[in-house]
Amino acid sequence: MNYTLHQLQVFLKITQTKSITKAAEELHLTQPAVSIQLKNLQDQFEIPLTEIVGRKLYVTEFGKEIALAAENIINEVYNINYKTSTFKGILTGKLKISVVSTGKYVMPYFLSDFTNKNTGIELEMDVTNKLKVIHSLKNNEVDFALVSTLPAAVKIESEVLLTNKLFLLANKNSALPDTKKTGKHLSNTPLIFREEGSATRIAMENYLSKQGIQAKMKLQLTSNEAVKQAVIAGLGLSIMPLIGLKNELENGNIRIIPSKNLPIVTNWTLIWLKGKKMSPAATAYLDFIRKEKNSIIKEYFSWIESY
Repeated sequence: MNYTLHQLQVFLKITQTKSITKAAEELHLTQPAVSIQLKNLQDQFEIPLTEIVGRKLYVTEFGKEIALAAENIINEVYNINYKTSTFKGILTGKLKISVVSTGKYVMPYFLSDFTNKNTGIELEMDVTNKLKVIHSLKNNEVDFALVSTLPAAVKIESEVLLTNKLFLLANKNSALPDTKKTGKHLSNTPLIFREEGSATRIAMENYLSKQGIQAKMKLQLTSNEAVKQAVIAGLGLSIMPLIGLKNELENGNIRIIPSKNLPIVTNWTLIWLKGKKMSPAATAYLDFIRKEKNSIIKEYFSWIESY
């Protein structure tokens, strides 16, 4: 066998993207270059690594086994490089974090000082929906995940970063009902929801259920930013996390409707797999968070306490 590390890297990316075109884009290579590397690797095996069915690329079971081995080899090579740099007194390595979509208003502030001080760290932050975040965590594809509700079916360890508050929100022209009549008001007002599976959606549905409120009309949107703009435009009311609404609250485009049993209070929590063997970069980041999170909260998020 004479396969190269580069061939393994290309093949691994192909298995992850299920596409030569997408693999080429992510590797910053041309399509022909990726195809050649795949062919050169395939020529060393009698069993197919991939197959094309209806112009779509599929990875064979054998190919999946080779991809897993390739990933382990590549990770070990990275570890050799990281250990060499560590002995030189330089912190290097990849730090992989998966973040639920609303967490984009939180996570960057807990990363910037760390990455600025450790320029040898290569950061990969994926902002996506809750289901994909938990999937990547369960499959050990990331070092950490940021969530607002803890997953029940995964054994994890955690570090709370920040309080998460959810309020009932309306635009600046909406009438504010009497607190005792909020339930009736919500039953007769269009409500704006996040998509199925969203932690914000689950929190909103649980609140409405406990209050015995049935939505008259629903509008479903796939991001907090879209929900925020819909509320501002007057399309309806929504229960949303306070984070990401600072400017809109200060300029009066969005108003909080005082409501019984609100706000809903949870936590933005950094989680990782229980018993995970952390890389030097991940270990250093966790140490940084534990030492610096209070000063980060004070500098960037103290405004939350006024609501």
